[in-house]
Order: sequence, then C-alpha cells, then structure tokens
Amino acid sequence: MYYSSGNYEAFARPEKPKDVEKKSAYIVGTGLAGLSAACFLIRDGQMSGEKIHILEEGPMPGGACDGYKYEDLGFVIRGGREMENHFECLWDLFRSIPSIETDGVSVLDEYYWLNKHDPNYSLMRATQNCGEDAHTDGKFGLSEKGAMQIMKLFFTKDEDLYDKRIDEVFDDEVFNSNFWLYWRTMFAFENWHSALEMKLYIQRFIHHIGGLPDFKALKFTKYNQYESLILPMIKYLEANNVDFVYNTRVVNVIFEISGNKKMAKQIVCDCKGNEKIINLTENDLVFVTNGSCTENSSLGDHHHPAEFKSEPGKGGCWELWKNIAVQDPSFGRPEKFCTNTKATNWESATITTLDDRIPPYIQKICKRDPFSGKVVTGGIVTIKDSNWLMSYTFNRQPHFKNQPKHQLVGWIYGLFTDVPGNYVKKPMKDCTGKEITMEWLYHLGVPENEIEDMAENSANCIPCMMPYITAFFMPRRKGDRPDVVPEGSVNFAFLGQFAQTKRDTIFTTEYSVRTAMEAVYTLLDVDRGVPEVWGSVYDIRVLLDSTVKLMDGKKLSEMDFDFGKGKIGNAIAKKEIIKKITEKISGTVIEDLLKEYKLI
Repeated sequence: MYYSSGNYEAFARPEKPKDVEKKSAYIVGTGLAGLSAACFLIRDGQMSGEKIHILEEGPMPGGACDGYKYEDLGFVIRGGREMENHFECLWDLFRSIPSIETDGVSVLDEYYWLNKHDPNYSLMRATQNCGEDAHTDGKFGLSEKGAMQIMKLFFTKDEDLYDKRIDEVFDDEVFNSNFWLYWRTMFAFENWHSALEMKLYIQRFIHHIGGLPDFKALKFTKYNQYESLILPMIKYLEANNVDFVYNTRVVNVIFEISGNKKMAKQIVCDCKGNEKIINLTENDLVFVTNGSCTENSSLGDHHHPAEFKSEPGKGGCWELWKNIAVQDPSFGRPEKFCTNTKATNWESATITTLDDRIPPYIQKICKRDPFSGKVVTGGIVTIKDSNWLMSYTFNRQPHFKNQPKHQLVGWIYGLFTDVPGNYVKKPMKDCTGKEITMEWLYHLGVPENEIEDMAENSANCIPCMMPYITAFFMPRRKGDRPDVVPEGSVNFAFLGQFAQTKRDTIFTTEYSVRTAMEAVYTLLDVDRGVPEVWGSVYDIRVLLDSTVKLMDGKKLSEMDFDFGKGKIGNAIAKKEIIKKITEKISGTVIEDLLKEYKLI
C-alpha cells in the first residue's frame, strides 16, 4: 500500500489483484468503516460479493451513523457528521456508490450539487442571556500569548506529547478565548483530552481556521447520516450479494503468532447465546472494528432519563478488543481509552417539534425559515453561558424522509453532563427528555411561564447517554492504537477510530473510510495509491492565511511581541525587526505573498 496525490491515480482503475478469486473476507461490524471495507473489496479488490461476510452484533447496520424512527420513541439521531472538501478517501468511495435518490448519479454527485446550490454557513454561532447573540462576531479573541501557545503546539513533535493533556499545553490565554469555544464545541474536545490529538487536528484542518467562526467550511448531507450515507452503501452491497449476518456478536479472534508472522485462525461468535467458530486460512481476510464510541449508549424518552451504563470497559467492541489485545502487544492497549467513562462521556438528545410554538424561536436565532428545505442553523449554535455547555443544530428539513411536514427534527448535546442546568437544577445525565427540552427552551428565550407547557406538549425529546463518545480523545502514546495492518499480519487488519494511520484525525467519516481503504489495499496488494491526507499543513499560503485569521486580521506591525525588554523596548525591537524583514524581502515573491495574505 502506498499514498498518492493528484488525479492520475485518482481516476485510475487498478488491475485485478492476484489470486483474489481464491480469497474471502469476514468483516466485524457494519459501521462506516466495515461497510467501506466491503465496498473497496468489491470495487478495487474485485472480490465477488458472495465471498464477503459482514458480522453485526445488532439487528441492523450503521454503527454510530444512525438515524431511525422508533415506533415507541420517535426520531433518534445519536450524532451528526460534519464533512469538508478534503475528505479524500470518503469522496473516492462515494463517487462509486449510486444515489438512492436520483437515478444515474453517485452519492458524491448528489452531495456536490446540494452543497453548491445551498452552501452551509452560520448566521449566529453562539448565544447567551436566553437567546441573545453572544457577539463572537467571527473573532477568535486570542491574545498573542494564547496564539503562541497554539503555534508552539503546532510545531511540537508527536513523541513530546505522548500521554499529555490539553491543559498541560494551554492555559486560560487559550481557554478563555472564542477560539476555544468554537473548537471544543465543534470537535467535542475537553480540557483533559489528548494534546497530541489536539495538535493533529490543528494540522489536519489548518485550511479551515477561517471557517471555524461561521462553519462555511462545512458540508452536510440532505438527510440524516443513515439515510444519506449508510443506506446507499447497503443497497450497493446487497446488489453485489454481500452476506450480512445480524444478531451475531464476535467475542474473539484467535491468532497464531510465530515469530513475526501473525495470522487470524478463528473467529469466535456468540449467536443468540450459542457459540459459533469460524475457522480461517491465509486466504480468509479478517477486518475488525476495534472499540466503539457509541458502545453501551442508551436511550431515554420524553419522561425518562437515559441510563448511564458506566461500568468501564464493558460492551461488545471493547471486550472483543481486550480479548484480541492480550494476544500480542502490537494489537494495542484498549484500557487507555475505555476505563474512565467520567472523562469520555457526554449526552445528546434528538428533539422533534410538534406544532408551531417552538419554530419561531429557532428562526429568530438562525435568521432563516427552518421549513424552507435549505440550511437552517448552518452547524451548531453554542449556548455560551450554559452550565452544560449545550449546543444544538437543525440541519436541512426534513431531516428524515418520512418526517411530517409541520415538524422539525434537531439535535442537542451537552459536554458537561454532571453539573446542574441553569433552569433545570439537575445534571443533564439525570434529566428526562422533557427536562432537557425545558433547559433548551430557557436558553432559546421562551418566557419562563410558558416553558413547562411547551416542553410537555410541543416537543418530543429522546436523550442518549454515550459513555465512550470521546474515548478516542484520551491521552495516548504510540502503540496504544494498533496499526491498521500490524507488522507481520498475514490476513487481518483493524478498522475505524481506534486503528492507527498516518496524519489523519479520528472522530471523522474520513478516518473510518481511510482505515478501510488502507486495510483492503494492503491485504489484497491493490496496485493503486490511497489518497494522502490533504497537504494544507505544508502549504505556505494556508499557513500565512490561517495565522492572520487566528489573530483576527492583525498585521505583523499590530502584533505584540515579548522580547523581554519591557513595553518600550519591545516596541523598538519589533519596529527594527519588521524594518529589516521589509528591506530583505522588498521586490521578492515573499513580499507579494505577505501582502496577499495581509501580514504586511
């Protein structure tokens, strides 16, 4: 497997891999990573669909990319997917997946047209004081000291950040800024999460720094992630006769390890209480989704809170990974991620409006008609003074194909689940759907004497507690996550958010698809390049542009530098340095670049 860039490899079709007709595949999990692996096996590996078996613990596919209407609950989405232009592997895949909405086009075509005609951006990123504009006004609000902390992290070597927390590299100069408000709520980072992951995120998305305040860099699907992404993949795989095996929990994969050679020999399954063994040869490829951010998630309803299933490390994906990991050190250390649910949980909720009482409050904040079928909030709206640090979003409506026309379906989440709310004096994790709705309505600006009645009769809210939702952000070091294809592997690979690949960042659809693509290309020796991570971190134009935007448009002459010479001495030193720089670059392309990106 090798990486490539440009359209020469992007548009090429690989030759049929040697002896692929002798091989079969077993994929553990029907999340985005597992389904992507199956698609790549068919499209690029040219494996017959009948030889691909996907083993799923539950009764239906999708993993974390859900979106269902439960008859006894209502509409439920545990989360949503923010995507961007440079998810290279994702778009490489979906250019080949037929749309189930429009005949003769791909999912990528459909998505591209939608976001061209209806581009995403937010008109109010944050509120305070019960629905008033927080006036972040597109500014990051960073001091020079805070900006320097971010820059220092940006240039720090990975190994110097092993097992370090974000609050070990940032202080209040960053934490009290709009930058951190934007960042933590968009990506769900907490102060105690991995400084290494924070650095990788900054590098990965440096080209979108300017889009953080208003989300103009983001793109969204027409409907929820299940109907827009997962269902087309299912239809594609079913059309190719892939074997889906539901209600089958894989509890272990048994390996034969001899020297540096590692081979999966057996898959141990629990089929409704009955053990089943699948014996494997070198020609049986095994793809394991190890770990899960939505494992042990639980749903409440409008009048009952969601249960916090907090026993650390429990749940099918985690127990499977632990059973695998004890067999060889190269299979990772799951305990680094799944043993502190207090640090890895947050709660979301799906809210459905039932009449015309709540939508005007949404429209007042998003400044758009939420029933127009176009962008509504344009990403999350963060309630800056919320004790739960609540954010919410309404994507294009309807969010479900079968959603009644007079209803809106939105999504709420709170990063701090164990502190009392501002209006409902209970921790979010102990609240019913109605109580979460009441807290949200309070922050929308609904008069207090109307809140309870409106929450009871004008909305349906389904809470979802997720104990491991940010498990992949826990401080880590090399080896804690297994390589996609561990050294010495003969016939197996790891997929998803807890497998390790170069430069890319977890908690993205791209990461799931990338690990799948790398796994298939490696095990089948597919002779086509895997698209490398977009190289904006190495683009001087992007670095200059992001620097200026991070400093809210300040030129070099307007920035304060500390040379240790006192206020007057620093000003004199800065003036002299800028003068020397200006003289050196005068008449060069460097001068043109600095002017183009407004540093001088």
